[in-house]
Amino acid sequence: MVTTDRQTATLALAHALSAAERGLPVFPLSATKLPALRSPHRDEDPPARCRGTCGLPGHGVHDATTDPAAVRALFAAAPRATGYGIACGRPPHRLIGIDLDIDTAHGNDSVAALQQLALQHLFTIPATVTVLTPSGGRHLWLTGPSGVSVPNSAGRLAPGIDVRGAGGYLVGPGSVTVHGRYRLAPGTAHLTPASCPRALLRLLTPPPRPHHPAGRTPTARQGQGLVQFVRDAHEGQRNTRLFWAACRAYEHGFGDTLADALTEAAIGTGLTEQEARAAIASAARLTTPRRDI
Repeated sequence: MVTTDRQTATLALAHALSAAERGLPVFPLSATKLPALRSPHRDEDPPARCRGTCGLPGHGVHDATTDPAAVRALFAAAPRATGYGIACGRPPHRLIGIDLDIDTAHGNDSVAALQQLALQHLFTIPATVTVLTPSGGRHLWLTGPSGVSVPNSAGRLAPGIDVRGAGGYLVGPGSVTVHGRYRLAPGTAHLTPASCPRALLRLLTPPPRPHHPAGRTPTARQGQGLVQFVRDAHEGQRNTRLFWAACRAYEHGFGDTLADALTEAAIGTGLTEQEARAAIASAARLTTPRRDI
């Protein structure tokens, strides 16, 4: 476990201020990589779907700012913060994070998968800011053009490749978590985030979800294929497979219709109903466009 001391908190603030000076909106994170400030709406029933319009801190990525005074105020309100998040999709950089996880136990090589995508779609992975994660993975920082909103996704490009775009955030280098420290990869500290290759950008921005009339159910092949994919999960794959299948179902417009069947399949692999519903709900949030309220 990370011991939160004054030095750790001071360093987290220093790193956050440095990032803010470079135009990267930041906010404090706890050692669990979650926002360090509790929501001001936590005791409301039901909680307000507020993204900071109430004027109070505690809205996670929506608190992110480049203003030094505001950054200091956020960290002063979160004395146990051990790191900071960087909001993606926000100007001026419109950061896109490519999160390459390492999962050798299940044969997932996300670095090789990204290289294969580059070969198939004729783009080059540019030299850019790269952050090494405590688990052995890495985050590639890219920038997107104005007017293009890249959605968050998990495993949609390939197993082990997550994308952080509009509404998402990356753990900033220098942050300390329960698993260790995030640090800049050697030789990339002097770089600025590179522009996202156009071919990769097309892969990151899927076409609009097709409209399905109310009450329409997925075809047997569509639904059963995803359900069977979840049923075939082994221990260590259950959450990942369920989340991936739920994302695909919601992207194609029948996530709510298939939710019960996916839940039943996940329970059959050993997950609890609560765990299964939580994973499906996360998939729905990541793949469903949201409006500010």
